[in-house]
Amino acid sequence: MFNPRDIIEILANNVKQTKSPFGIPKFMANTWFKEANLPETGEYLLFTGLMYQFTPFIETSTHYLEKYENNRRADLLKYIRWVPAYLSGMGLALMTMMTKRKERKKAGQTLKNIAFLLKKSKVDFGYRPDLDDYSGILLYDMGDLPGFVAHAQRVAQQLQSAGIKKIITLDPHTAYALKKLYPKYTGIHFEVKQYFELLNLAPKNCGLAVTLHDPCFFGRYLEVSDMPRKALANMGISVTNLRNQGEFTSCCGGPAESISPSLSNDIMERRVKELEESGKPIIAYCPICLGNLKKSNANVEDLSTILARHA
Repeated sequence: MFNPRDIIEILANNVKQTKSPFGIPKFMANTWFKEANLPETGEYLLFTGLMYQFTPFIETSTHYLEKYENNRRADLLKYIRWVPAYLSGMGLALMTMMTKRKERKKAGQTLKNIAFLLKKSKVDFGYRPDLDDYSGILLYDMGDLPGFVAHAQRVAQQLQSAGIKKIITLDPHTAYALKKLYPKYTGIHFEVKQYFELLNLAPKNCGLAVTLHDPCFFGRYLEVSDMPRKALANMGISVTNLRNQGEFTSCCGGPAESISPSLSNDIMERRVKELEESGKPIIAYCPICLGNLKKSNANVEDLSTILARHA
């Protein structure tokens, strides 16, 4: 296990300098919208929080963390905080672009699927990449409250200055940050909806069955895990009941991977074993969960993918 303080200081320094926990320039991570033909304005602002875009870069960084965990070189990690964030971020971005092209394309397609579903549901929304930033949630999760608040204030004030009042989020981490934490720590309130809350698709009778993995933030803290089930049921897709689901869901292990990839893998393997008992395809609706569960080579895909396929 790495020293948590070293990890926190690196992430906090990166967010402070670049608004990204990995130091990756936004123009290198956020490109999906260029082919999506989206309007800039609407009743809602589509706010990705860059979480889906970051998943291929997370995979690259986790690969290197796994190599050096429980190794004498692990102590060298503390010196990375002295490297300018843009420099280390550019390095990570270039390595990812060379080795994770397929994963980057899939992440972009997931975002396009969500935009397609919102259009199909006649939701009035726009997208402005200049307003789309990382929420800072990882700093909060790891206990750097001052760093999180400073970043949250910058993001919230930028949205408020642009006149944004209603926001559509795509993942549980960003949703929790904007809906619960931003009002508490910045005093700035937005009406926040998760994309699947706004779907209004024509009913279908697909006759399929799946197993749904509920993210912790959606199941326990935001209590919206019934919404994806309704969206799937509307398509004629039934969901297998599990002992650990909804507000009692089990973690995928993803949040632990920056501190201990081996611990993260242990948690993931236990959760995958539980999800695979039904023998049905596994559906996730969080980019962190999706990326972590896929490490086991399990049959996992994103909620938006199956909905867009049958919409």
